[in-house]
Amino acid sequence: MENCEYFDFLLTTIQKQLSEMGKDLPSVSQIARENNSPYRILISTLISLRTKDSVTLSRSRALFEVADDFEKLSKMSEEKISSIIYPSAFYKRKGKTLKEIANIVVRKYNGELPDDLDEIKKLPGVGIKTASLVLNLAYRKDAICVDCHVHEIVNRLGIIRTKNAEESEKELRKILPRKYWIDLNELLVSFGQSICLPLSPLCSECQLSSICRKVDVIRHR
Repeated sequence: MENCEYFDFLLTTIQKQLSEMGKDLPSVSQIARENNSPYRILISTLISLRTKDSVTLSRSRALFEVADDFEKLSKMSEEKISSIIYPSAFYKRKGKTLKEIANIVVRKYNGELPDDLDEIKKLPGVGIKTASLVLNLAYRKDAICVDCHVHEIVNRLGIIRTKNAEESEKELRKILPRKYWIDLNELLVSFGQSICLPLSPLCSECQLSSICRKVDVIRHR
């Protein structure tokens, strides 16, 4: 099966199963559907780290009610930001990071987040995954956003063989047709949260089970 045909089948099947299950998009994708400003995408993505979707949604929306741009966020104290995004994981550290980012964007970029991967990655606490997601959802630029779910699933399927998300992003750039770059993350994240679980995936319910190589899967249901 050619790459384009294979990935078309893969993502269509995942989308169909998620739809049948009534699964929501990941929290940041939901926020992007409401308002895909670069500010909201970046801030909600940082809040989402190690945090449940329901918490990410409620705390991001609460923060946006009092600070809907970088300038307003920069005028808030770390303590106030942290209190609003609580109980997201590492909320105190995130509050400090969000304050630092807001200050930098206001001072260096006149309050407007650049649409350049390398520039976004210069911000505190922002790696390639977060920067790619901003380019993807906010600017609709082709970018492959690889988080733990994407990395694990593409390796489990046997599409690539890599050690970490950064290696996976590089390898996927070589084989994944560009038209799938934007959709890949939100579909595989939802899939990883509901079917292709990190531990004991639900292979008996997965519509991709017949083509999955189940690499490194020790236990499944």
